[in-house]
Amino acid sequence: MKKQSEMLDEYDFSKGVRGKYAQAYREGVNIVKIDEDVTKIFPDSKSVNEALRTLMRLLANSHKSAQSA
Repeated sequence: MKKQSEMLDEYDFSKGVRGKYAQAYREGVNIVKIDEDVTKIFPDSKSVNEALRTLMRLLANSHKSAQSA
């Protein structure tokens, strides 16, 4: 039985660049899909990172407060 290829005739890789993202992959780039409702408030990586750092500080302060109580 012949295995059917998953590649469709409409795929066009003629302008593709081999290894375009290889260096970033080796450096450990993390790609995360953000839901549409979140992107309305945090439209770019800078705003997402700022929000997450704020959350990290709040959690750290909350944890410190809980330990001293």
